[in-house]
Amino acid sequence: MKKMKLLVSAAYFAPVEYFCAAAGFGEVVVEAHERYRKQSYRSRCEILGANGVLPLVVPVQRVHGSPPPIRDVRIDYATPWQRQHWRSLRSAYGSSPFYMHYADELAPFFFRREGFLLDLNLSVTRLLLGLVGLCPEVSLTDSYAPSYADALDFRRCVSPKRSRREERGAFSAAEYYQVFSPRFGFVPNLSILDLLFNEGPSALETLRRSACGGLG
Repeated sequence: MKKMKLLVSAAYFAPVEYFCAAAGFGEVVVEAHERYRKQSYRSRCEILGANGVLPLVVPVQRVHGSPPPIRDVRIDYATPWQRQHWRSLRSAYGSSPFYMHYADELAPFFFRREGFLLDLNLSVTRLLLGLVGLCPEVSLTDSYAPSYADALDFRRCVSPKRSRREERGAFSAAEYYQVFSPRFGFVPNLSILDLLFNEGPSALETLRRSACGGLG
């Protein structure tokens, strides 16, 4: 009997829920052939800074007509977005307990240039899985299909817009220390970077204490 796989969309420094889901699978398949969606985690993440939740957005080159497959989306470097993202992370997490522990491994993503969004997201996700303490096999889809018999489809279950989520049950995040929690209270489901910088090696235990909707 084949083991179930987790099917996810590509994501830029994905939220905690994404990795909570991945913790239950030995294989994660990233969708490479779906149509690109704007204002999704495919090209953005959310962190917590001194002024509240801050989105970090990767600009992509415009294509006229229908949205291209995610594998064909090119990153736009007309603005210094990498430098801006890195500065925002340092400002938000420079005083967090584990920022220095992970900064050197993350820094290259903000200085080298990937041509395609999918390549950036795949490299980011593979590194983050390892940093969290997860080691699933990571692969790409060969083609697009509405559903897969041997995979739990999580492609539309993690979205910054609730109206675009497929509800499989609410994600219940286990609380953990955040630098700005005295000011804003606990803010759930930010980028996994928030959990790593604040909790370090305890991040995996926090994921296991969280409840990922639809996986139970």
